[in-house]
Amino acid sequence: MNPASQALIENYYAAFNAGDMDTFLGLLTDDVVHDINQGERQVGREAFREFMNRMNRNYKEQLVDMVIMSSEDGSRAAAEFVVLGEYLVTDEGLPEANGQKYRLPAGAFFDIRDGKVARITNYYNLNDWIAQVGG
Repeated sequence: MNPASQALIENYYAAFNAGDMDTFLGLLTDDVVHDINQGERQVGREAFREFMNRMNRNYKEQLVDMVIMSSEDGSRAAAEFVVLGEYLVTDEGLPEANGQKYRLPAGAFFDIRDGKVARITNYYNLNDWIAQVGG
């Protein structure tokens, strides 16, 4: 484990859970790459900001049961967690939202460069989520 990378990812998720998007986005490189397993790639901090604006409008989420791992050299990290969420506003192409609650296991992989997150790849089971929200 690398203490600096460990702290970076802890701070990243603490800012997410606090809804502190300025801190959250400030932990990313300008050219950050964000991949979500069943969605499109965002490249750059501003594209990721737009993605997060949509997510925060449509969903209310907290991440719990967090386990973070990092490579010894600090260049890579991974996290496993559970998403506790509420589906607030219908997201395009997905079932209708009416405040459904969900609990979804998820994980993420990170590349770290110059003390910031340079890549985030998120994984979760979309079919499980759809079943939970009644789609």
